Amino acid sequence: MLITVVSPIAQDEAFALAEKSDTRSLMLRAAALRDEGHGNVVTYSRKVFIPLTHLCRDNCHYCTFAAPPRKGQPLYMSPDEVLNVVRAGEAAGCTEALFTLGDKPELRYAAAQTTLNGLGYPSTLAYLRDVAGTVLDQSSLLPHLNPGVMSHDQLSSLRPVAPSMGLMLESVSERLTARGGVHFGSPDKQPAVRLATIRDAGMLRIPFTSGLLIGIGETRKERVEGLLALRTLHEIYGHIQEVIIQPFRAKAGTRMVNYPNASSEELLWTITVARLIFGPTMNIQTPPNLAPDLIVQAIEAGINDWGGVSPVTADFVNPEAPWPHIGRLAQRMRDIGRILVQRLPVYPAYARDMTRWLDPALHKKMLRASDSENLARDTSWTPGQTSVSASLRTAMPLAGRSANLDRILTKADTGSELCEAEIVRLFAAREGEFDDVCTAADELRARTAGNVVRYVVNRNINYTNVCTYRCGFCAFSKGKSADHLRGPAYDLDAGEIGRRTREAWERGATEVCMQGGIHPDYTGETYLEVVRVVKAAVPAMHVHAFSPLEVTHGARTLGLSTGDFLKKLRDQGLGTLPGTAAEILDDEIRDVICPDKLRTHEWLEVIEAAHRAGLRSTATIMFGHVDHPRHWARHLIAIRRLQDKTGGFTEFVPLPFVPMEAPIYFKGHARRGPTWREAVLMHAVPRLTLHPLLPNIQVSWAKMGIEGAKACLRAGANDLGGTLMNESISRAAGAAHGQELPPALMDELVGSIGRTPAQRTTLYGSISDQRRCASYEAAPLSPLVQTPATRHANLSGRRKVNNVTTQLRG
Repeated sequence: MLITVVSPIAQDEAFALAEKSDTRSLMLRAAALRDEGHGNVVTYSRKVFIPLTHLCRDNCHYCTFAAPPRKGQPLYMSPDEVLNVVRAGEAAGCTEALFTLGDKPELRYAAAQTTLNGLGYPSTLAYLRDVAGTVLDQSSLLPHLNPGVMSHDQLSSLRPVAPSMGLMLESVSERLTARGGVHFGSPDKQPAVRLATIRDAGMLRIPFTSGLLIGIGETRKERVEGLLALRTLHEIYGHIQEVIIQPFRAKAGTRMVNYPNASSEELLWTITVARLIFGPTMNIQTPPNLAPDLIVQAIEAGINDWGGVSPVTADFVNPEAPWPHIGRLAQRMRDIGRILVQRLPVYPAYARDMTRWLDPALHKKMLRASDSENLARDTSWTPGQTSVSASLRTAMPLAGRSANLDRILTKADTGSELCEAEIVRLFAAREGEFDDVCTAADELRARTAGNVVRYVVNRNINYTNVCTYRCGFCAFSKGKSADHLRGPAYDLDAGEIGRRTREAWERGATEVCMQGGIHPDYTGETYLEVVRVVKAAVPAMHVHAFSPLEVTHGARTLGLSTGDFLKKLRDQGLGTLPGTAAEILDDEIRDVICPDKLRTHEWLEVIEAAHRAGLRSTATIMFGHVDHPRHWARHLIAIRRLQDKTGGFTEFVPLPFVPMEAPIYFKGHARRGPTWREAVLMHAVPRLTLHPLLPNIQVSWAKMGIEGAKACLRAGANDLGGTLMNESISRAAGAAHGQELPPALMDELVGSIGRTPAQRTTLYGSISDQRRCASYEAAPLSPLVQTPATRHANLSGRRKVNNVTTQLRG
């Protein structure tokens, strides 16, 4: 993906802006552009500031950061000192380690070169590379490097240890480098030299920060020239991820101590012109600590980002200007109808295309720090954890709700189909908007599904974990590294399947839920025999079994159409299908996580055939890995349209990706599951988008945990699924929740939020008093017998012969 700038104004119009004095009218245009590109979200990066060295070979007349060597003081921070700062940043929720240092000090100071030699490095940049690598390896923070002018080779060397870098252009005015100018005696401030570094960063595909320092003697025309020079490079390479407009502030101890500060008017004018020149999608930033009295006006002028803000370290470049408190800055944004959101050093547009923009060594760290929008994760919660996340429902609403969001919620309430962009907008809800979406979903739930929370007493019987497919998200059929979670390979015999079925019935179950890996020697007859075994053991037991992938496999091995095979299964006693193997119904994602599995249209065709055969099914989504809200939206639209066509879905079941033991996560190719906000929204948004066609939204307590289940029940869900005797798939993935939640605990969970619990059948019918009593009087489960898959213990995918059907027949 090439990031390109949308140029709303031509070069001659841009230069004409230098003569415009009516900044307020320009600000209205700029704000409209910003809203078009960024909506009501304003971002910032929570960082620590690491001044690796204060030495610099340049003599900028306004700078207090650069300082000469001082006797008895170290010239460079040590790796331990850097890590101490980084640890403090981790504790404060930071995600960025901003390295700022002077340009090539060893070319000016012999002491610098001597120190570097003693450390074993030929240059400051070589030392920076190793220290940044240490931060990358030993912490969760992501380095952002601002070491001054760099050559093509130096940029290339640093790229594997920093997802982003930056160099302020400051100005293109050659006048400022002449005698009497602020950059006289500063060879690295030559505009052509700095533009060359910015160009080389583009050639190397490095997400890059640049911008202007205003009020240092340049003219408005020269500012326009600087912005156009940056725009030209961005049009070629697409790599400039943000443009900073930084106002000059006079500092004691500099030659410009008595020079006037950049005025508010000049700052607002320049921000506005930057937005007009770069268009709606560029990230325009001004440091909030340098314009604390212009917070609202800067937003009105078109910024969408506050840059790096540190709760730990000072701004060493502007030490006289303290950072704003992040909580107070967030409240200021709420007061004007904006949402402050923490981002990563790399902006989302670049993080979404990591293959192009980031060195492969950085992918794992970036993914683990990201949410589904490639912004910073907002909590440490991960699906399957026992730790309880604080609810994100807040008592701090925005000042004025988004008219666009209101329109979407109203449309959803009428039962109209939402388009992809509208659903994506619902998933983007944060803070007060998150409350609004969850409240709307819960109110709709109350009106359409009532106050009763239902669940089914059931038993999971996973008859084999041998599988020829190698889905990247699946830990259930993984090899020996998961033995501590699920034991070795197994292939249940008929006796054990029947025993588990009878025991489940004795414990009050009305359903057995049956799925397994795609065993290389299973045929359609195997699946038919599985159903026969269950029905022979307990004729009244409802058989909820076989994913569309298993159905397809079975039909193919018998040379039958999917529809004919489904009818055979139905006639043997199959009651319903679990709508699993859906994962994400978008082939863009399936190509990554399960490339050899059913395509989207194939999954939908199998489910439609099942519905046509009189077999109802659930619908699932497994989310939070490499997917994004646009994929979720496409999935929900596909489910809604099929439900409108057949009416065969009984409930929608969100299944958060549990990452701990998943191969795709181990390899660094996936996020660590959805965030708490995303997981809750995945219950609220389907309530809204599937209304009125699919009335039941189920929450998986095995993945969300007890508190997570409560949160989702308050956000549109009305069903708790099954009690899940012997739940094993979530456990295999690393989930720490129990393998069963018996009826008494189900009732306690539901009652704790003021709702009414009720047991149900698979098809949402009532159960008998005898079944209900049996479920509350259940004896402890007997130990499982996992019939060894002796001739299938090697899960490398090589086929070995075993007559499973014969084994099932006894």
